[in-house]
This record gives sequence, C-alpha cells and structure tokens, in this order.
Amino acid sequence: MTMASVNELGLAELAAALAAGTVTSTEATGAVLDRIEASQAGLNAFRIVRRAQALAEAAEADRKLAAGERTPLLGVPLAIKDDTDIVGAPTAFGCGGDFPAKTEDAESVRRLRAAGAVIVGKTNTCELGQLPFTSGDAFGHTRNPWNADRTPGGSSGGSAAAVAAGLVPAALGSDGAGSVRIPSAWNNLVGIKPQRGRISTWPLPEAFYGLTVNGPLARTVADAALLLDAASGPHAGDLHTPPALRVSDAVGRDPGRLRIALSLRIPFTATKTALDREVEARVHAVAGTLRRLGHEVTIADVHYGVLMGASFLPRSMVGINEALKRLPDPTVDPRTDHNALVGRILAPALFAARKAEPLLRKRTGQIFDEFDLVLAPTTATPPPGVHEIDGIGSWATDELITASCPYTWPWNVLGWPAVNVPAGFTATGLPVGAQLMGPESTEPLLVSVAAQLESELKWYEHRPAEWWNQPA
Repeated sequence: MTMASVNELGLAELAAALAAGTVTSTEATGAVLDRIEASQAGLNAFRIVRRAQALAEAAEADRKLAAGERTPLLGVPLAIKDDTDIVGAPTAFGCGGDFPAKTEDAESVRRLRAAGAVIVGKTNTCELGQLPFTSGDAFGHTRNPWNADRTPGGSSGGSAAAVAAGLVPAALGSDGAGSVRIPSAWNNLVGIKPQRGRISTWPLPEAFYGLTVNGPLARTVADAALLLDAASGPHAGDLHTPPALRVSDAVGRDPGRLRIALSLRIPFTATKTALDREVEARVHAVAGTLRRLGHEVTIADVHYGVLMGASFLPRSMVGINEALKRLPDPTVDPRTDHNALVGRILAPALFAARKAEPLLRKRTGQIFDEFDLVLAPTTATPPPGVHEIDGIGSWATDELITASCPYTWPWNVLGWPAVNVPAGFTATGLPVGAQLMGPESTEPLLVSVAAQLESELKWYEHRPAEWWNQPA
C-alpha cells in the first residue's frame, strides 16, 4: 500500500488496514504528518502538530498490533480541536498567549487513546469558539479546502479543513451553537452533534452551561459513528450522563418509514436573516431523496419562540467570560473582550436561562408528536469569504454570523442530537449541508437515516482539488 493510498482511506478503512497488517501505524502516521506539514502554509488547519509524540505513539501501536492486540482505532492517526486538553500541550482555544502544557488528557482524549488512536495534533479554532469562522491574530486564517478564498466555517474549522483535505481520516470538534455542523456543511462532511453528555467535556462538568458538546467530523456516516462511539462515555464528574448506546450499530439499519418535518423557518434573531435560494434548493433536493427512500416528508416548521434566544444568550456569554478567565494572561480580539463584558452583565440572568430549558424542550418537542425527525438547513448561506470577519465591530460581527448561521443554535439549548449531511454544491462549487434533528438520545435513528442518504447521494466520492499540497 502506497502512502498516497493511505491518505485516501476513511477511518474504518484505515483501522481495518492496520489490523490486517497491510500498513503500519508508523507509516500511516508519518504520511499524515507529512501531508499536514505540506498543507500548513496554505490551509493552516493545525495549531499544534505533535510529530515526535505521534510517531512514538504509532511505534507503540505497531508493537501492540504485532502482538495481536485489537482495539477499534489501534494505530489510527486522528486530530482533536484546540479546546480539548492533551497531556504535554497547551490548550489555547484560539487565543494568543503563552499557556502552560496540560498535565492530564481530557476524558474524550483518554477514551480515544484507550481505543488505540494516535493524536497527531490540535486543530485551529477561533477565539473561545465564538464564530462560524476560523481565524485569529494568534494563528492567522484557516482556509476552506474547496475554495481558498472561503472560510471553512467554525468554530471547528480546523478539524473540518483537515478532514476535507484528507490530512486525517476523521477529527473531533465541539458544537456550542453549530460548531461541528456548520463547518461540516461547508466542507462536504458528516458532522454529529450528539446528545448532551454523550461525549464527556471533562475536565469541565459541562461546557458553556450545557450548550457545548463534543462531536465527530468525517467523510462518511460510518466513520463519524465509529469516532463517536470511541469517544463516548462519562467521567465521574460529568453533570450530564445519558444512557449508553452504540451509534455504529445503526449504520445500514432500516429505520422504517418515517414522518419527517421539513422546517425552513429561521429561529428568531435580532438581526436580518434570509435563506439563500441555492441552499434552499439543495435542502429540498435532500427532502426529495428522503421521499424516494420511502419516507413521508412534509413542510412543517418548528416553533422556537423568543424564549429560546433568551436562554441561549446568557449561557453563551457567561461561558465566554469564564473560558477567558481560565486562560492566564491571554491576548484576544476586542470583540472577545466585549462578549466577556456582556457575559458579566448577563450573569444574573443565568439561573432563569437554565430554568427555562424544560419548558423549551416541551414546547419545541411538540413537533415530535406528529413527526419522527426534523430536516432543516444547516446554514442559511454558502461559506462566506475568509476575510469577511476581519476588522469589523461587534454588532457587524453579530449581523454577519447570524445572517450566515441562524439555524443550528436552538438544538444546543435543548441538548438534543443532530447530524449534518452534505447536501451538494452551489453553482460555483461551494459545499452546503442539511441537518437531521431529533429529540433526546435519537443518535441511532439520525445515523440510520443519514446512512440511507449517503447510500443514494455518495457525497464521499467528491474531493477538493489539492491546491494546498505544496512541498515543505
């Protein structure tokens, strides 16, 4: 097996090749590291590359493989987002500064290591995960593999760019207002926002007051499900511990004939929003595919109400302020300081924001009295220009990000699962996505339907041209 062919493999395929002995972890990890290095000047997907540590971990994985040990991801190189702790590296969370190396792995990383994964590095994210862009003074701009002039989205934009470019077969991200689903949509990837607590956020008992969860990004449903299963499981200190389940078992399972609501209504925002016509057309095309698969798809809007935003905003802004305080002497954009100030002002509203959550679940969940799942756009627009976020004020930033991404955040308030599926491309070749959304702990059903769509649409066959792959 050539190293070029290794880079074409998905997560499950590479795990199988390693188990069969057709490639070693040292070879596969070395090929991944070389591609990262060659891409970094153009794509800029990584904040930290762990070359020496990753190669040492790969050599240890090879020893285990040779001794007959088998775990789900033994020897597979993966990436994590730079909001997630790994021992020996700092967690800058997109900010500038000189931060100490962490002395313990996050629980999600501990579980990936237990599954045998080799962590090659930490991917770029915007400051404290606030934006559907991935850029900042500390590291520059991460670019979209499909178009160098466009953002890959955010805040898990580095993870999305790394997977879409074939640098790694899959990566872990986090989603506090769509930060897994949005970059997945804009990079032709599958991105799963799981049920709150499915993947531990420890060393935090919960992240951003329950808004943020960790989730996988991959080119196929099976790969995303495999990574989700490997990373899932609680820590004793977690505030949210949903019943355990295996998502991979749902890939290829017939979900039966489902009633699916096609909801195009944009949740209430304080700024102007509109659904792009090309995005709308691609979401309707996904709905048409679901109908051909035998499902009943009906236009029926989810009613979110004003209270949904009133619950989101304090949790988000107070979370930003507290995340900023956890960093020793960070250097950040003035907009981050502004949001932290808003967080301090809104802190008294936090209790009421959390108390509203059961009512919001009950009200929003009424859609599931008639339907099994909801289909909606993941974003309202194709990916914006990579520099559109640069040098503008806080209000203009809010207008920009809300106009592009008004659809995903309510499911973070509710804590329920959702899956982005690639919905095709605009006339200019930009990827867009659609999200399947369900009530509590419906990841297996969502994955089953997503896999059905994948069998028809075969989005994994489409890869971007490698404009970033320059010799180091």
